[in-house]
Amino acid sequence: MVNVMAVRSWVMRGLALCAVATYGLFANATPADVTPESPKGTLVMIGGALRNDNVAVWQRIVQLAGGKDASIAVFGSASVNPQGSGQTTIAALNRAGAKAFFVPLAVKLPDQDYRKVASDPHWVTKVQAAGGVYLVGGDQGRITQVMRHPDGKPTPMLDAIWQVYRGGGVIAGTSAGAAIMSTTMFHDAMPVLATLKNGVERPGVMAPGLGFIGPDIFVDQHLIVRGRFARMLPAMVTHGYKLGVGVDENTAAIVTPDKQLEVLGYKGVLVVDLSDAKLATALPPLDIRAVKLSYLGRGDHYDLTRKVLVIKPEKGQKPIDLQKGSTQPSRFYPDILGNTMVVDLMQTLAGSGPKDVVGLAFSQAPDSQPELGFEFRFRKGPDSLAYDTGTLGGEDITVLNIHLDIRPVEMAVPLYRPRAAP
Repeated sequence: MVNVMAVRSWVMRGLALCAVATYGLFANATPADVTPESPKGTLVMIGGALRNDNVAVWQRIVQLAGGKDASIAVFGSASVNPQGSGQTTIAALNRAGAKAFFVPLAVKLPDQDYRKVASDPHWVTKVQAAGGVYLVGGDQGRITQVMRHPDGKPTPMLDAIWQVYRGGGVIAGTSAGAAIMSTTMFHDAMPVLATLKNGVERPGVMAPGLGFIGPDIFVDQHLIVRGRFARMLPAMVTHGYKLGVGVDENTAAIVTPDKQLEVLGYKGVLVVDLSDAKLATALPPLDIRAVKLSYLGRGDHYDLTRKVLVIKPEKGQKPIDLQKGSTQPSRFYPDILGNTMVVDLMQTLAGSGPKDVVGLAFSQAPDSQPELGFEFRFRKGPDSLAYDTGTLGGEDITVLNIHLDIRPVEMAVPLYRPRAAP
């Protein structure tokens, strides 16, 4: 076994050189761009596809920004249609009681020079006075492009956003607006399976984020619907993250200054813990043991520092006993990267299911390595816990510390042949 951190140094050396050449940002991101003082504000990280009728999330953002008539600066920077996306967001925030306004800072906004807007005292002062900031979805690279100078240093607008956050305001972002919350983010990401096969060292795959959540937590979005939990792992290993937070669509992970996380919205959040993980071989392809996954459902509270779940009273305080033996045979899932498959699997394992479950992932499209796939082996450990959340009207089960091993495997090509005539 190779310790996860043991390979980081040589990977990061090459990756940093490539990244600097491509973006000019890794070497120039300053400590002030991360945080010279502890922020007093709150983050609302939304996994994308936030519906207008998800009233609980919209109202919480307004509440965190100061309540009724709260001033919230809306940035359409990531969108291909910044004005349209911005106005849609403003309408949703205003229905929830805010007085939101549009900031014309975007690469795709016609008749505007984003470089001038990023330093314009009028807009900078207006953002500084706001109780919150909202970043719409799209391409996260467009957000970092308008928020930093070419040398990687923060613009006055980015400094203004940090001032809102440090002063106790809320920073909310959906999809791309959530991806920029960590210090390193996916930029030109490959498909999930290609990321497992090739790693993230290719120039352009990763780039610096804005770092609101701090340097120790990696953030990803559209997580459960698109099977992206798997792509988080090579990114986290390469960049030295021990903890990752992946947020599903139409769902928000609310993170307070003391790293208390609350799940609000439709589905849930996946917490990825690499504290005890070890690489069986150096990357790529991914070959890793002892990853821990936890699924948090709506209403759950989780301490990201102590890795402790706080169960709401409605969910009951008694966990499901996962240590009981099971007579069921191991189950097999042929497409572990499918829509919600990882959560379905974890909840099956936490219920009356077997002690371990195997999932596979193989290419379903033309691929340079069609025979290469991955085995995902999920198993219960002595620290695994689960709580039934049916009392809230759903069928979800909160699951903590499911152990996961991933190894490369090969499939015979072709997998099958026509049956011979009798």
